[in-house]
Amino acid sequence: MTATPSIGHIGMLLSALLTLLVSTLTNAASVVKVQRARNFIYVVPDGFGPASQTLWRDYINIVNKNGTELRPKSAETELDRIMIGSVRTQSFDHFVTDSAASATAFATGHKTHNTGIGIDSDVKPVASILEAAHLEGFKTGLVVTSRVTDATPAGYCAHVMDRRLEDEIASHQIGQKHPLGSVVDLIMGGGRRHYQTQRMGGNGTDYADLITWAKGQGFSYASDKGGLEVFSRDLGKVPVPFLGLFADSHMAYELDRDNEKEPSLLQMTQVAIKSLADATKSGQKGFFIMIEASRIDHAGHANDVAAHVHDIAMYYQVMSFLKKYVAENPDTQLLSAADHETGGLTLASGYNPAMLQRANHTSEYLERAFSLYRGPDRATYLKDVILPQYGLLSASEKDVKKYLGILKRDGVSDMGAAIRSDFAKSVGVKWATDGHSAVDVPLYGFTGADKSYTQMKAYLGPHADNTQLARYIEQALGINLDKATEALRENWVRFEGYGGKLRR
Repeated sequence: MTATPSIGHIGMLLSALLTLLVSTLTNAASVVKVQRARNFIYVVPDGFGPASQTLWRDYINIVNKNGTELRPKSAETELDRIMIGSVRTQSFDHFVTDSAASATAFATGHKTHNTGIGIDSDVKPVASILEAAHLEGFKTGLVVTSRVTDATPAGYCAHVMDRRLEDEIASHQIGQKHPLGSVVDLIMGGGRRHYQTQRMGGNGTDYADLITWAKGQGFSYASDKGGLEVFSRDLGKVPVPFLGLFADSHMAYELDRDNEKEPSLLQMTQVAIKSLADATKSGQKGFFIMIEASRIDHAGHANDVAAHVHDIAMYYQVMSFLKKYVAENPDTQLLSAADHETGGLTLASGYNPAMLQRANHTSEYLERAFSLYRGPDRATYLKDVILPQYGLLSASEKDVKKYLGILKRDGVSDMGAAIRSDFAKSVGVKWATDGHSAVDVPLYGFTGADKSYTQMKAYLGPHADNTQLARYIEQALGINLDKATEALRENWVRFEGYGGKLRR
């Protein structure tokens, strides 16, 4: 008689099969052949999760008159058509990653602890895709709407224990204290304050001016949109190397951006792509660029749904432009995935994205405007000017009294939080946190050739770890991350940090 398998034996068998399946899926990418690319573009919609994708789709369909809140008919977007999978984001030491650990993972292919930039779990420096590309003769670029020294761009060009060391990150980024010298040919974003700093030292105040230093190394420089247009107006490109720092800290949310002072992410992207393409047109090697829609994340932290959807709108415009560029240049490949989801966004009962059309500014902008008001009637100014610009068109006297009570008790930031919360309720969305979440993020990809696109999807889809993104780009560009890491570590001993600041 044949023995009937016990529940325990069945459980062990299922466990073994699951282990085999996970191993197979993990190793499948290693046997997929990857088509070589001359150029590679990686786009980070920082903080953009699955609910953000749905919010954008529903919102743009409403704006385009495709359905109403009572008869929704949301159609797929251009982004939906190039979604190839999802990405898990956990760091070396947390299920919920921070931007530093995540940037290190998809820039270098190594996990690290939260706050770590360009170092592995043993706190040793590891080279990024950008640095490896530079060593192989590619031109490189970073374009962001945050400070250029913030965690995501830093992950490609700096190696520090803590992301908060932004002055040190700036000195790595521009090449002054980087072991490999200057590795980034084009830098655009905010963060001027970390390129021009005052430090208290033993001999008093030291003034560090990395902008002047960069000019001495051959970089052209622009501090605002007008300065950028001086270089790019006629031909749509800038000389390389180029440094553009368009704000002291982060650049403005898209909903608040002054078009006379700051370029949009799309404008920076168009100039950067044309400039790098022109700089490499006569050589064998092309370019690598990382572009970040940084402030999607900041809006998630602030729980500002109006800011969130409008910075997503700019990300969408950038992706549309890049998809067209890649289609016209089949030697170029495009990937895009967030570093993590931010805010725990939920589209709940009563959800109506049409309400988002009412907002004309972010709460950050309006809090600043209210703080600067010096008129005699703050209540009327709040009710008639501030609240309508944030989409609260019918606030009652009771609402105004509530907001002013919070202002008096807790300050303008808490009043802004209450206003954001009430507007979110009117849209029918909820936020679970003002931090990050462990939710998987969407992965988008596109190439201009069927063969390379099939290989991309086979390597990374339908689900990938964030470290696999770096390894895919490594193969596509034909570069060597391990070799670049060896060069980085060999040169690091000349600089303060290795074995010192980098050691736990």
